Amino acid sequence: MSNREQVVLNGRYELQRRVGRGGMAEVYLARDRLLDRPVAIKILFPEFATDPAFVARFRREAQRAANLNHPNIVGVYDWGKERGTYYIVMEYVDGRSVSDMIRNDGPLDPAQAAGIAAEVASALGFAHRNGVVHRDVKPGNLLRSTDGVVKLADFGIAKALSEESSITQVGAVLGTAAYLAPEQATGVEATARSDIYSLGVVAYQFLSGRLPYEATTLTELALKQQREAPPLLDHVNPEVTPELAAAVDR
Repeated sequence: MSNREQVVLNGRYELQRRVGRGGMAEVYLARDRLLDRPVAIKILFPEFATDPAFVARFRREAQRAANLNHPNIVGVYDWGKERGTYYIVMEYVDGRSVSDMIRNDGPLDPAQAAGIAAEVASALGFAHRNGVVHRDVKPGNLLRSTDGVVKLADFGIAKALSEESSITQVGAVLGTAAYLAPEQATGVEATARSDIYSLGVVAYQFLSGRLPYEATTLTELALKQQREAPPLLDHVNPEVTPELAAAVDR
């Protein structure tokens, strides 16, 4: 982005380049002029900014995540409205997503995979103790910094355990289908246990390079979860010990 095109939000956050794009928003690397540090800024697509339900969901991400101060959770610093849309200012993680690691490197070393899963479990435990269910645990939401720390990102569809919302009511399925717990796939309310199931799916993929269940629809996924056991991890990848395979299966 040239200086002529430079965008500065709130007179403070200088956008530099786009680093990601999701279903609701784009993510940019930016510089915080006040504190002179890099930050990541998630900017809601303008077409969603006029929808009260989407705006409420986006604002909740900022408010909830800002209260989750944990070394394995991407920090949220600020949020605001400008140019007809909303943005969130977050910690910039210099590294790559775990989905990129799997895609480029194949199955992870069992010790490395177990370490990443333990860090994510620590993040989820903290979030759950603070009343927040992530609801979208997947490799694309796990960022590994250049110094090896794994951080859980994107609480965009997180839900407070005690909150009732038209967006997250029973029957509303949110999340990425392949990683959904059985209750989420059938539209039942997600709980902290749903996140743990999703972490199990992620760990299975870490270790095998494949998903435990391949499905093209939520209905097909739910049926497979009810009727089939995934291939045993230590059979798919002989480097996985029976004990680690049993932990993931559990």
